[in-house]
Amino acid sequence: MEVQETRVQTDRVFTIPNILSMARLLGVPVFLWLILWPEFGGPKVDGWALLVLALSGVSDYLDGKLARRWNQISSLGRVLDPAADRLYIVSTIIGLTWRGILPWWLTAILVARDVVMGVMILVMRRHGWGPPQVNFMGKAATFNLMYAFPLLLLSDGDGWLNTLAAIFGWAFAGWGTTLYWWAGILYVVQVRRLVRADATAD
Repeated sequence: MEVQETRVQTDRVFTIPNILSMARLLGVPVFLWLILWPEFGGPKVDGWALLVLALSGVSDYLDGKLARRWNQISSLGRVLDPAADRLYIVSTIIGLTWRGILPWWLTAILVARDVVMGVMILVMRRHGWGPPQVNFMGKAATFNLMYAFPLLLLSDGDGWLNTLAAIFGWAFAGWGTTLYWWAGILYVVQVRRLVRADATAD
């Protein structure tokens, strides 16, 4: 595992990329409420929830691209961007599980992987290392899951479009979950090697 090496180019908080990331974070509770509204007696507004998720994806692309182009990479941005990604995934898992679209066993598998990663991050901090750099496997897993969840949300119905969304949604979910754990195992192995190397150096 590599420690984040991207050079911080600004200490400013209110840059355009950071504001986009903040807006994404503010959209998380809105997105979760839109998913869960039917469970509390409200109308089914999955279309609006999908729109919020789509806008978050656009802002996710823009904040990173603009930060690099305008030399506005910041320490805050490096925290906000992955935090927003994780919160959208977590909120989607909560919403889909609550509505019975996502089975509990799959939720448990995904949550267990995040717990493992949380432990790895704590180990790295204990040794004075920065946050781990996301590898290609982790990016591929997130890509698959970010496609799977909207499709599974869209599958909640009886029409042919819902059936088609379920087929592709579960395909993405299967690949995403597998890659999610594969990436997690690679992180564990790499952290273990770093810890051993650090112990040998001492």
